Amino acid sequence: MAVYGDIVRYRDLFANLFRRDLHAKYRGSVLGVLWSLVNPLALVAVYLIVVGVIWNKTKGIPHYPLYLLAGLAPWIFFATSLQTAARSMVDSADLIRKVRFPRQLVAFSVVATQAVTFAVMLGLLIVLSLILVPGARDTVWLVLPLAPLYAAFVAGLALTVASVNAVLRDVEHILAAALLPWFFLTPILWSFQTLDPSQQAHHKLIEVLKWGNIVTPPLSALRDSLWSSSGPSASSVIYLAVAAVISLALGSFVFSRVDDRLAVEL
Repeated sequence: MAVYGDIVRYRDLFANLFRRDLHAKYRGSVLGVLWSLVNPLALVAVYLIVVGVIWNKTKGIPHYPLYLLAGLAPWIFFATSLQTAARSMVDSADLIRKVRFPRQLVAFSVVATQAVTFAVMLGLLIVLSLILVPGARDTVWLVLPLAPLYAAFVAGLALTVASVNAVLRDVEHILAAALLPWFFLTPILWSFQTLDPSQQAHHKLIEVLKWGNIVTPPLSALRDSLWSSSGPSASSVIYLAVAAVISLALGSFVFSRVDDRLAVEL
């Protein structure tokens, strides 16, 4: 796992790459990182109108605005990290061709930049949970150890996508096309518990959506810590931990296979 150990060994370089990406994202902005709250809050308002008013599908989900925001925050972190990481090595091609350094730090720096937004959102969600869901005051703090696991899960996938896209540029376009349907197949706007009896009849399909969608259990573990007074299920937490390990291993494996070719391919 030396691929990840380089974050510590080359921490000064990683810090410089992180500052570069963070400054590029918020350069010239008055509010800076606070703009990271605008997108999820705007989406919550729109989805509340569409799902709650037009479709009238929020019945059976208590504190639906919090449920929605607690699902959007990890999803936005996941989707934006993968999209920006996919192009990270391509966009840094000049640096990669000229200097020999741990190239994986390029992908990790963009994930770290998105993690700042994620951390701000989690801070807001913890405050809202303590105010709106008194029963969750004992479980809300579980999000603190679960969030780094989720970040590791995302980082491993981001490194995988960045490595493959450096060799095969179609990956970024496939990813962009897949994220929208992936969003609607993930229980962010809806819940498994509120499906109609006729929908519950499709048991196999529901099980595939619940466990075959690699984002669903990790996202559920985080959201249930913030929204549910009973906390996350053990199965979701175990899934998240295992998924994080597999994701990191996959990222390391794929990167090690293309590392020597990056300067040529880019």
